[in-house]
Amino acid sequence: MANDLSGVRARLLELAQDSGSSLSSLSELIGRNTTYLQQFIRKGSPRKLEEQDRRTLAQFFGVDEIELGAEVEVKSYVPSFKAQENTSKIVRDWVEVPRLDLGASAGPGALLDAGEQAFDAFRFSQSWLREQGLSNAKLSAICVQGDSMEPLLRDGDEILVDRAAATFRDGVYVVRLGDTLMVKRVAASAQGRIALISQNLAYPPIDVSAEEVEIIGRVVWKSGRL
Repeated sequence: MANDLSGVRARLLELAQDSGSSLSSLSELIGRNTTYLQQFIRKGSPRKLEEQDRRTLAQFFGVDEIELGAEVEVKSYVPSFKAQENTSKIVRDWVEVPRLDLGASAGPGALLDAGEQAFDAFRFSQSWLREQGLSNAKLSAICVQGDSMEPLLRDGDEILVDRAAATFRDGVYVVRLGDTLMVKRVAASAQGRIALISQNLAYPPIDVSAEEVEIIGRVVWKSGRL
């Protein structure tokens, strides 16, 4: 396979598809621009993978470098059975959740002036997502800005937002009010109205018509520095 470059490209595409990894995320893994491996597979440019790129990908997939174009005489990465088993679990049983270049205000309100561009991703195991009841969730991660949801959510915390359609119930949500993206506790108020409630008592509730607010998704998990 080392001399069959079309075979190398086909094998790389097969490994990516089997692992559920996008070519753009794999390109970022090896420190390249997001279209690098797409160009390599679809157009044959570059003609072959650089040695370090090949080694990194081989280690990620748990395969011999020869499968990705290394010459036989080149010492390649040969994982042990245990390493192969662990890598297989990481590759096949984990879900990438995009980290969006957005901030949800937990303060007075932040303008939604950034596009929904994923700049990175978190990985969660499928088994953990199932345990949390999130196996069918449509997740993305965004950053909390401001202090109105303290101590529940702090400035700089990252939150997982489930955008899957579901029956509304009181809880913490990311919502859009006009041009402002917020994270608030949302509760039904009077008929046809809802209350956007801050955890920090220094901020009064916001009572609005349900038609004025777009529910983006429910906050289901948070992370942050201690």
